Amino acid sequence: MVESNEIVNKVANSGIITLDLEELIQEKPVFQLDIKDQLFQGLLLREKDFRAWVKEHNWEQYKDAYVAVYCSSDAIVPTWAYMLIGTAIEPYTSDLFFTPPATLPALIAERKLSNLNADDFVDARVVIKGCGDREIDNQAYVKLTMLLLPVVKSLMYGEPCSTVPVYKKR
Repeated sequence: MVESNEIVNKVANSGIITLDLEELIQEKPVFQLDIKDQLFQGLLLREKDFRAWVKEHNWEQYKDAYVAVYCSSDAIVPTWAYMLIGTAIEPYTSDLFFTPPATLPALIAERKLSNLNADDFVDARVVIKGCGDREIDNQAYVKLTMLLLPVVKSLMYGEPCSTVPVYKKR
């Protein structure tokens, strides 16, 4: 009997698919656009003044960024005001969200993961990578789990060499 000293990567040969949320959710600059400063006395939107601000504002600064637009004052802002911002910012970013900044990471995750095709993972053994160089909102892990559960054979969390089982099809 001949003894082999060949090192075999069992993880690579296991057929496990690793999904890295850092790759699925691109890192981009994040901006917060609070329109309260565009309101008269912080309470009232004057259409003429607001349209002038939209026309003069430097929208290029939001190029390829995630942008949360919101109003932190307790004013009633007409819907068209946010739509007007959308028309001005659209050439620079398509990632505009109407949300307070605290919920922006969850909405980014929702939007990016909605593009993932679950059919690509039918009967697959999947590991959702658990640690990385940047913080990923827990909503991303929950969204990805809910997307994959109906189709995968098994779902794990962590690294392929050290995983925590999350789900196994019966």
